[in-house]
Amino acid sequence: MSATAKDHRAPQFGRKAMLLMNGIVDTTIMIVILLLIIVGCYAMWDSKQVYEAADSAHYEVYKPTTENEGLSFKELQEINPEVFAWLTVYGTHIDYPVEQGMNNMKYINTNAEGRYSLSGAIFLDYRGSKDFSDFSSILYGHHMDKSTMFGEIEYFSDRQYFEARQYGSLYFSRQDHGLEFFAFVHASAYDEAVFRTKITGREAQQEYLDLLLFMAKHTRDIQVTTNDRIVLLSTCSASSTNGRDILVGRITEEVYEDQFKMNETDKHSNKFTVDGLPGIWPQIPLWVRAVMIGLLLVLLALLLSLIINHKKPYRDKRGYEIRRKGEKDYE
Repeated sequence: MSATAKDHRAPQFGRKAMLLMNGIVDTTIMIVILLLIIVGCYAMWDSKQVYEAADSAHYEVYKPTTENEGLSFKELQEINPEVFAWLTVYGTHIDYPVEQGMNNMKYINTNAEGRYSLSGAIFLDYRGSKDFSDFSSILYGHHMDKSTMFGEIEYFSDRQYFEARQYGSLYFSRQDHGLEFFAFVHASAYDEAVFRTKITGREAQQEYLDLLLFMAKHTRDIQVTTNDRIVLLSTCSASSTNGRDILVGRITEEVYEDQFKMNETDKHSNKFTVDGLPGIWPQIPLWVRAVMIGLLLVLLALLLSLIINHKKPYRDKRGYEIRRKGEKDYE
């Protein structure tokens, strides 16, 4: 074999190796993109499942009403005997059964039907009395987006929102009771002075009530006294680490009319939307959106591949470079 033939074979072998490497790189990029699409689709699906499980509409069938005389509520209690009350905050989507466990950890990741759920449930502090006979009772719930669980408690930090929503209802001991909200408090999760239960004695109760009013960002003068029973709706705060947003209300024998009562079409109108995306996008099914985003990523990858390949020199069958029309020879 001549020296000239060897010289030609060496560059050809190098070019083939480069083409093989380019193919491997392109294939790897496409596989990574497809994996990202699959992971993204699963994450979107999983997130949707969590929020649907936390939606108050999931529990509507169990809500005690005059029409069904609490039969559906009794069915829920048969499923989970730790269910004992029902909480509704008018003008919000807070409309859930209330449970009480042996500790304050169980219902962080257990739903009202007793099944494992990241959204948890609304629950009474394990030290509280189920008949709400204590001077102060504390209800806990996760701070979640899309108007689920206690996600709307933070909205009461806005004065106008707080002023517009004064009432709610609390069903327990087989009858409805009213809720009249009079304070919104931001506190630390470790503030033992706030998260107290079994407060006995008029003096201690008055000191506790004064503390809440002193710490409150907003208050409503409804003349709460130590003769009343109060309830705190507590959830994590998005505004500070280890912070808690607390809506404080008075339990009353009078049941207030729901001035915000919504029809079934409007009640969940703001559920499962994508923040910041106007128009028809939020109405498109989640899986369709995922496919559309995936296709867009594939198109972008193909476009990038074309741009990269466009910069490579043209070569003939033997591998020799062919200059494009208009290119100058700088050699």
